[in-house]
Amino acid sequence: MNDDTDGKNEKPRLRAVDGGLADQEARQARARILSEALPYMRRFADQTFVIKYGGHAMGSEELADDFARDVVLLKQVGVNPVVVHGGGPQIGAMLDRLKVQSSFVDGLRVTDAATVEIVEMVLAGSINKQVVTAINRAGGTAIGISGKDGNLIEARKLRRTVKDPGSNIEKILDLGFVGEPSHVNPAVLDALRATKVIPVIAPIGVGEHGETYNINADTAAGAIAGALGATKLIMLTDVPGVLDKSGQLIPSMTQKEALVSLGDGTISGGMIPKLETCLSALRAGVKAAHILDGRVPHVLLLEVFTEQGVGTMIGATRPPAAS
Repeated sequence: MNDDTDGKNEKPRLRAVDGGLADQEARQARARILSEALPYMRRFADQTFVIKYGGHAMGSEELADDFARDVVLLKQVGVNPVVVHGGGPQIGAMLDRLKVQSSFVDGLRVTDAATVEIVEMVLAGSINKQVVTAINRAGGTAIGISGKDGNLIEARKLRRTVKDPGSNIEKILDLGFVGEPSHVNPAVLDALRATKVIPVIAPIGVGEHGETYNINADTAAGAIAGALGATKLIMLTDVPGVLDKSGQLIPSMTQKEALVSLGDGTISGGMIPKLETCLSALRAGVKAAHILDGRVPHVLLLEVFTEQGVGTMIGATRPPAAS
């Protein structure tokens, strides 16, 4: 009877093992991935990652679900993820629906009193709650806040100058209620750190007299990362990372190399402010900054838990080559 019982118990297992070479290889691949990830899980336990979430990754339901699962996994293995989200396209769509005219200067939306109300409604309302819901649906516990909650982001009016091509005289542009962080008060985030809660932050700041300011999400994420002394600032973009003059990905850069690239014209367009934000965060004490392609499924896990990583990492020194 014992032999019959043992045989019955073993048959299903043997059939599973004989399920095919492809099935075995797939399971072995999963085991290798877990084995490779384990040292990084240990290394980053109890470390804070500030993740700027935006671009096309927010516009795809499938990528949004991948992002939510990745953030939940980070929390479950002991990382403290803090999400800062953007929402430019969604704001533009709402302004169009309401027939509110808006314009841009150097990539920044000129924001009058009427527009900033809509910006706050979209960022701190619908978008914030969509991200929170996705993370909760993936098994996490997310809470949505804006930079106004707990005076998290104190802001001042952002001023830009432009040089008149004819007279060569600089004039100050009035961007309305577009702001930049003047001070970050991380107390509310510090209070959440030891809990299971994942904070999701809308980049809205509060001025000295209680006025609302629209803040670029990259800038907000960098300021928050610096204030928290984060281990990593991770910025999800719509490009593979920082590219050289021939269009090839630069896997890693030192701060000095990044400054040289900004000065010699290697970096151009929208990558300039992103790289400047990374450098500002590093100067504030962040250990490393990453610029990743948010269109790649599970890009967070690929960067954090694999040896080669993806995208571009900027740090004080160049990481050692893989052996």
